[in-house]
Parts: sequence; C-alpha cells; structure tokens
Amino acid sequence: MASLTYDLTLAGLSVGSAAALTGIGLVVTYRATGVFNLAHGAIAMVTAYVLRELVVVHGWPPAPAAALSLLVVAPGIGLALDRLVFRPLAAREAGPAETLVATLGVFVLLVGAAYLAWGGDARGDAPVIVPDDPWAQLAAVVALAAAVGAVTRWTRFGTRLRAVVDDRRLAVLGGIDADRVAAAGWAFGAFTAGLGGVLLAPYLRLDPYGLSLLVMETMAVAVAAGMRSLPVAVGVALVVGVGQSQLTRLHPRGSWQEPLLQAVGANLFVVALLMAALLMPAIGDPSPGAAAARPVAAPAVTAGLRTPPWAWAVCGVLFLLPLGLAGTDLTTSVQVPALGLVLLSLVVVTGLGGQISLGQAAYAGLGALFTALLAAGRFPLVPALPELPALALAVLLVAPLGLLAGAPAVRRRGLALALATFAVGVAVSRFVFAQPYAVSGLDLRRPAGFTADRAYYVLELVLLAAALAAVHLLRRGRTGRALAAVRDHEAGAAAAGVPVPLLKLCTFVAGAGLAALGGGLLGMGVRSFDVAAFDPLRGLLWFAAVLVLGVDSPLGALAAAALLVGLDAGTKEGVAAAVVGVLAVLLGRAPGGLPALLRLRAPAARRTRPVRGRRTKVRRAKRRRTTVRHTKVRRTKPRRTKARDRTARGTAAGGVRLTARRISLSYDGITAVDGVDLAVPPGRVTALTGPNGAGKSTLFDCLCGTARPRRGRVLLDGRDITRLPPYRRARLGLARTFQQLAVFPGLSVAENIAVGAEQGAVRDPEAVERILRLLALGPVRDAPAADLPTGTLRRVELGRALAGAPRVLLLDEPAAGLDSAEIEALRHVLRALAADGMALLLVEHDLELVGALADVVHVMTDGRITAAGPPAAAPAAPAAPQTAWGAP
Repeated sequence: MASLTYDLTLAGLSVGSAAALTGIGLVVTYRATGVFNLAHGAIAMVTAYVLRELVVVHGWPPAPAAALSLLVVAPGIGLALDRLVFRPLAAREAGPAETLVATLGVFVLLVGAAYLAWGGDARGDAPVIVPDDPWAQLAAVVALAAAVGAVTRWTRFGTRLRAVVDDRRLAVLGGIDADRVAAAGWAFGAFTAGLGGVLLAPYLRLDPYGLSLLVMETMAVAVAAGMRSLPVAVGVALVVGVGQSQLTRLHPRGSWQEPLLQAVGANLFVVALLMAALLMPAIGDPSPGAAAARPVAAPAVTAGLRTPPWAWAVCGVLFLLPLGLAGTDLTTSVQVPALGLVLLSLVVVTGLGGQISLGQAAYAGLGALFTALLAAGRFPLVPALPELPALALAVLLVAPLGLLAGAPAVRRRGLALALATFAVGVAVSRFVFAQPYAVSGLDLRRPAGFTADRAYYVLELVLLAAALAAVHLLRRGRTGRALAAVRDHEAGAAAAGVPVPLLKLCTFVAGAGLAALGGGLLGMGVRSFDVAAFDPLRGLLWFAAVLVLGVDSPLGALAAAALLVGLDAGTKEGVAAAVVGVLAVLLGRAPGGLPALLRLRAPAARRTRPVRGRRTKVRRAKRRRTTVRHTKVRRTKPRRTKARDRTARGTAAGGVRLTARRISLSYDGITAVDGVDLAVPPGRVTALTGPNGAGKSTLFDCLCGTARPRRGRVLLDGRDITRLPPYRRARLGLARTFQQLAVFPGLSVAENIAVGAEQGAVRDPEAVERILRLLALGPVRDAPAADLPTGTLRRVELGRALAGAPRVLLLDEPAAGLDSAEIEALRHVLRALAADGMALLLVEHDLELVGALADVVHVMTDGRITAAGPPAAAPAAPAAPQTAWGAP
C-alpha cells in the first residue's frame, strides 16, 4: 500500500510540475503585459508538435531539437504575438475585453494551423527530452520559480517590470522601455508554455485539441494564485496533481459513485479551475471604485452600425438556395440554420447583454443530449416523447441551467467572467458528455414528417425565423434598450434604474434556451449525439467567429454559421479555425469586427431607430438651435409608482431628502471616506469641493450604492437605503451623473434618455420629449451617442438622469470638459431644477460655478468634511486643475 501511494505521488508530481510551468508562464506574462494569455495551451501544443517533427520525422537528436523548439520556436512565437498583435493593442490602450478576444483569436489560429500542418490524428510517439524522474522535474520547476522571483524582486529588470505593471504610462514617462519589458514577458511565457507542452506530450496522445485543452485546464493554478504569487501557483499545481493521482486508487461501490469519482479523479484540474474562477472574482477586474466609473461593454460591439436592408435580402436568398439542392450538398446545408440558432444565442448574451460567455457549446450539447434522452424514454420520471415535444421540453429544461453561467456574471466582468463561463463549459463536457452512463447508446431521429433533408431544412428555417423575430423585437423594445445600457456602461445603467443583475441572468437563460434549440436541431440533423460536436474548444471557435462577423447583429450569427459549415465541408479540416483566428486577431486593429472594417454605415439620419415602447413614444421634432433653453423645469402629472408614493408620504415638508450618517469606506487599507455626515435638503444646491483624492467620488458611490460603506447609514426621505443596490435607489428617486461620462454609445440620444424615463422613479410618456426640449437635444436626437462631442454628451447624461423625475440629483463634476457658454447654460438648468423642489448635491472643482450656484458648500479633505457654510463663508479648497473630457 505504501509503495502504491509513493508511486501515485510520483506520477502526480510529474503532472503537477507541468501544470506549475503553465502557472509560472501565465503569471509572468500577466505581470509583464497585463494580458491573460488564453493561447498558452495552443503555444504548448505547437511547440510539442515542432519537437516531434524534428525528432521523429526528420531524425534530429533530441538535445538540439529541444534547444531549437524551446529556445527559438516558442519564444519566437511569443515575440511575434507581442509585436504583431498585442503591442498595437497596448499602444491604443485597448480594454481587457479586446485583449481577451485577441488571445482567443491567437488560440484558434494556432489550433487551425496545427490541423493544416499535422492533421487531426492523435500521435503517440512524442519524444521524451526531460528525464523521467519526477523529483528532477520538480526541482527544475522550483528552481525556475525561484529564479523568476529573484529576478523580479532584486534586479533592475524586475524593478522596471513592477513599474510597468503598476502604471505603464508613468513608467514610459520615467524612461522605461515598456515594449521591451512586455516582449521579455511574452518570450518567457511562451518558453514556459512550450516546456509544459513538451513535458506533457509523451504522456498523452498528441493532437491539436487534446493538449491545448489540457493546458487550458491547468490555468486553474494561475487563477488560484491571483495572477501574482509564483509560490502559490507552484503549490496549487503540485497539490492538485498529487490529489488527482491519489483519487485513482479509490473504487467506491454503487452504479453512479464509481463513474463520478473516476471522472473527478481524471479531471481534478477542471474542478480546480471551476472553483478558482468562481471564488476569485477580482481577477483582471478594477477596484470597486474604479469599476463604477468604467464602461464594461462587450468586445467588438460597435455603435452606429446598421445592417442595410439589402444585406438581409441577400441573406434570405442564400438561406433559401439549399431548397434547390440535393444529395450531400443539401445534407450539409441542414447544419447551417441549426448552428445559426446556437450562434444567435451569443448575439443575445454578448451582443445585446454585453456578457462574455465561452460556454455556449455546453448548452447546445445539453439540448441535443436531453432531446435524445427524452425521445428514448431515458430521462428520469418522463415517458418517451415524440421528437418535436422532446426538443421543446429539452429547451425548457436547459434554459434554467443558463444560471450556471449567469450567476457568476452578477458580480463578475471581463476576464473573471470569461474564465467562469469557460470553466462551466469544460465541467459539463467532462462530467456529462464524456461519461458513458450518460451518452452511451443514444441516437437521434428526426421528427415524423420531417425525415427528408428538404422537409427538415424547412422546419429549421421556420424555427430560425421565429427566433430572429423574437431577437428583433427584443432589440427594439424597452428591454433591448436596457440591455444595451448594461452592455455599454453597467454602472450607468444601474444608476438609471435598470435591474442589472436580473437582466444579466435573463440573458444567460435566454441564451441557454436558444443554444439548446440549435443543439437539438444539430443532433437531429446528423441523426446522432456527437460529443466532439460540442467540445469546449469548438465553443471557443464559435465565439470567435461571431465576434469577427458582428456580435451585435443577428446577421453576424447567420454569416458565421454559413462560414463555419461551408469551410468545414468544402476545405481541409482546420481551415475554418485558421480563417476565424486570423480575423479575430485583426480585431486588435479593427474593433467591431468585419462590419466595422467594411464600414457598413448608414447615413447619419438613419443610423438609429426611433424610440418605441409601451410607455414612451418619441416623435420627430423640427430642427432647432443647440443653445440650452433657460427655462423653468415644467413637470407634468406622471404616473406614480408605489415606491414613489411611499417615499412621498415619508417626507415632511422642508425636510432633508438625502442623509449620510458616519459614512466610512476603505480600499486596500487606505481610508477613502472617514466618518462623513452630510444632509441634502430639497430645493437647494449643496456643493462638495476639495482636492483630487479627497474622497468625493467615493462618497458619491456610497450614496448611490455603487460601493457599500464599511460603516454608517444612508437615508433617503427617512428610509434606510444603505443596503439597497443602485437600481433600487434610482427607482426610489435618487439619480446621479458620473465624473467620467456614463452614456450608452450604442444608443441614440433619444434612446439614452428613454432608458432613464423607462426605468426611473416615475415613468412619464412625455419625459423624453420634454428633456430633449429642455436641454436643446432635438437636432441630435437620432444621432448615436458615440459620435457626439463632450458638451453634448454631458447634456445627454444629465437628460438620462432627469428623465425618471428624481427627487435627489447627484452631479459628479458636471462642468468637466465644458466651455464657458455651456457652463453658464448648465448653471441656469440646475438652478431651475432646485427652484422646482429638487435636492441637488454637486461635486465640482470650478469654484466660480460653485459660488454662483450653491446654497451651502462642504469642503472635503482626506476623506473628511473639514468645513461647511455658505459659498462666501466657506474656505477655499485646494482645487485640482479641471481637465477636459477624455483626458487621462
């Protein structure tokens, strides 16, 4: 027994050592460049193939072949990626979403290239170049980690590396060559990827997908280390590797326990990745305060792009053409509408909802699996069903499972969300699709009356048309505008009253249902449940294809489906992946994908659609001058909500609308707000001044719910709202603007204002028109917000805040970036709002504006209010220079 334990420990150390190399490479690359390299596994796979090609095919001795593969080829790939892909992204300060898509494109490209160069057959003759001694491998890994740690901590290069990681722009100003540091990080990360691939290849059957996915699973060790600590990464890798080996000795009794335990034992790194992705939500995310002011739009979503009608006409004709085909051509075409439905789910989740989902292949596979089980009578407690009812019930069963990926999306974004959804997809593949007890003996039949290819294709077209109509209605309605707001600026959407968590969950549920429908049709189309058709890496290919062809348009999903099926059927295997990979890499130079590259823009007057909904109807107005009217704000008699009535009854005449009591909040041990008391009465303008870093915006975040204070209470009309989320506060009558503009660039001016009108405290059918007149936005009502200057966008943001008829309005530096005429117009509008009974809290560095507008001024320094009084009596605060919009 002791001998078995020792042998299993040695085997686990070998696997753990290879996983530790993945962790070291990912951590170093991330710390040097800020990029989480999803292509790490593909680099490992390519390096292993190159080594095998040199040794097995060309007869090179192992030593020089390994030297060329590990010291030239692998680092060369890293340097090429840095120079051609990621340096241009860093130069234009691309966001995490774009860099994530770029790494995904590199992954797909390398996998496709490997298929084209070496084929998809598994190879079992990979050479062994490292001694088969686990202790020697472990010693090499520990030595490598120690050397990297020493270089990072005690050398001049390490100092430069830390400077670039902390603030790349400031490091460049200090004379550090950030590009050289990043290049070194990419070269070293690629070297460790290649070394990990070379170590793992002899113990596996080498193929483009298998090794790449295995290395991606070992990313769990880097995630568990927070992308910072090399000792933690090495330790987690060794523990998981040894634990995975030891689990193989357990053989519990039971029909389901043993297969499940064997699955866990064989995929413990998948379990670790899932746990790390779910328990470490801050990977790659900014601090809570920074996240509040930062848009989190999905990658490749563009504003102002409109699909021309002729494109839809061409698409319709192309999708009808297969009805005239026969034989294998028609059989192949059957896959296109089904795959189009799967990819349409990504349009809903990513294009409309702005959420990165890398696990849609799992839901498509579950749709096919559940359809087969229901039709065969093998689903628990359900008798055998005909194929169409089985498909419908499968969709209903899979849709709620979208919460598996949707639940992490409530508190995660960007990289953390991508890892969580990918981990969910891999877990479903490993613990469901790969288990014989779940999928053995399954076949799929087409519905009665639709067994022929042509009839079945017509059925698919009908279902696809229904799904397209549903997505079209979703995009044009109130919910579609709310989704676009969440996509473009999550914090701004919440401030407008949009229930962000609920909408996120709904998009994932709807996306899972659509993917399940497409997956079931795919399975019935080929008359079998093919596990390989729903592999997690195939899901990455689907995601990349939709992104490059336009994720914010259903037409992009249809084009991607046709492209993938056509290339797979008409060319060599791997061409589709290579083509999609090249296009995805080009996203770094052409954000928005192929539609943006082709500049499919409609005339300015037709770029956006009029706002339509059940309660809001925007009518076109005559063109008028853009000068803001200096008029008193007139209120109509809007429909009052129950929440608004309750707050109205709880407010005494002349009382305080908003109260902060002993508010305190700290970030990373630094106190940003320290015991602040503040009262904002109705009908008055309360100003908050102070230097940059005094805590003014953080206090705003506490008042609005973006950040929860560590201590203290926030009261609105006497009601404790300290624990309410931002959208609930907005619906109670608390509106805000942001220091950095919180507009929705994918929507027009009128649609931006409509979001506030539809989600705010009071829903007034005339609110959009009234705000457009008040702020003189009529001439640009149909223009995309992305195309407007700063002064106009400030008015748009203010209009969005006012459209819900708030009782309290918080304005965070509303004059930033405005010229003198615009500031004067803003002053008149704000004074009119206060005269109409609204409570205003203003943070502003422009002391002249504060003196002309405020009734009382509070001076904030080092997180505390140090003085308060009328503008003339309040001491001048050390004001920071006002910067123009868009300045860093």
